[in-house]
Amino acid sequence: MAGKEKLFIFDTTLRDGEQSPGASMTREEKVRIAKGLEKMRVDVIEAGFPAASIGDFESVQAVARAVKDSTVCGLARAKEADIDRAGEALRDANSARIHTFLATSPIHMEHKLKMTPGQVVEQAVLAVQRARQWTDNVEFSPEDAGRSELDFLCRVIEAVIDAGATTINIPDTVGYNIPQQFGELIKNLRERVPNADKAVFSVHCHNDLGVAVANSLAAVLNGARQVECTINGLGERAGNAALEEVVMAVRTRQDVFPCDTTLDTTQIVPCSRLVSTITGFPVQPNKAIVGANAFAHESGIHQDGVLKHRDTYEIMRAQDVGWSDNRIVLGKHSGRNAFRTRLKDLAIDFESEEELNEAFARFKELADKKHEIYDEDLQALATEAAIAMEHERAKLVSLRVCSETGETPVAQVTVNVEGKELHGESEGSGPVDAAFKAIETVMHSGTQLLLYSVNNITSGTDAQGEVTVRLEKAGRIVNGQGADTDIVIASAKSYLNALNRLVTPDHRAHPQRGDV
Repeated sequence: MAGKEKLFIFDTTLRDGEQSPGASMTREEKVRIAKGLEKMRVDVIEAGFPAASIGDFESVQAVARAVKDSTVCGLARAKEADIDRAGEALRDANSARIHTFLATSPIHMEHKLKMTPGQVVEQAVLAVQRARQWTDNVEFSPEDAGRSELDFLCRVIEAVIDAGATTINIPDTVGYNIPQQFGELIKNLRERVPNADKAVFSVHCHNDLGVAVANSLAAVLNGARQVECTINGLGERAGNAALEEVVMAVRTRQDVFPCDTTLDTTQIVPCSRLVSTITGFPVQPNKAIVGANAFAHESGIHQDGVLKHRDTYEIMRAQDVGWSDNRIVLGKHSGRNAFRTRLKDLAIDFESEEELNEAFARFKELADKKHEIYDEDLQALATEAAIAMEHERAKLVSLRVCSETGETPVAQVTVNVEGKELHGESEGSGPVDAAFKAIETVMHSGTQLLLYSVNNITSGTDAQGEVTVRLEKAGRIVNGQGADTDIVIASAKSYLNALNRLVTPDHRAHPQRGDV
């Protein structure tokens, strides 16, 4: 960093990333991810939208209390009630930021807000002033800035900086911009806004056209010094700029960028795995930085070059982003301390000794089935243990499936529903279909299956299968997860996990829905 400006990393996995359909996280899961981000030394963690629901308020509050080294941020519309709710949720944070936003594009002002430009400026100023009553760290976003008129954007930004905003975020809300255009926008704003030097300029890019990272980097080259991003590029629609790609592009091309982050990049892969496991969104193998094939070489020419000199085909070291051999010497004879130590290395912490004991028991059970235990297995075990600590209305007791060539598969299931064992049986087009239908004869949920996804946690025929099930009922969407060396059992676990989450009260609203 010698002679370099600092590039701040603002992670919004817990807020914007959670807006991906089916990616909702529990309070405990948010805290686990936040601690992983803190270990990575992320500058700002946007923990959620406190006014959206009681659950979101409590999640932001829990993150604010758990995180000590990073700034914890809460999102708020430009309304007094929203801003006060965010302030209350962040009251216990060591370092707090309130992020308030208001749309500035003609299409949003006319059709969504139904406000004049003058009214928008006035409300934006009032929102920042209100936020300043809670903290001197206030961020303002002119929503849909990428489609806003430049003169009006300058007017709004100048006014909110005068009102006390210390960070100005320029969002490409609908992923409409392209790199050269977006970079020019940042340059023009910094040159034309008279008090631009009193605030840090930030960018928040969506990936609708596949250029969120490119737009973010173009903005950095033109003076932006904060990038808002998510782990694995998670986010609504096509997602957000991927943190790992932005950070490593800047770190690798220090000959081009006049700034750098202070992140511990060795925590990137552990955080990627954690987010993938909790949300049920697997990382594609050829995903940059964190994909399984990101540092793999199959071509003979490439293999030969790497063996002779790594730099011939690798522009960064796999170890620098957290990749390692992943094979660990843990088995059925390993003790609790070795187990706990390795989990800490993976940024996995437990809220209680009871949760650790649950995970350790599952580890011992898995070690009897699998000869080799990998880091990915431990991530899955930790998630399974966390799920077991939640109130589970229904638990899988036993499952028997008969499937043979030329015969219709039949499943028999026993489910413990609030202490009472119930039995169900059904045929299906396959063993998993039969298992799900057998569960339905007991649960009668009336849900619609939106997604069934299987991901092998590690390689080998004895690998655990991780199953994600997405269910919908009455407009509510939930994810369920399950892991087991038997894929049918993993499927049944994930289906019941989703059903349990479906009956849990959740009134979480979309942060940007409703009149502003």
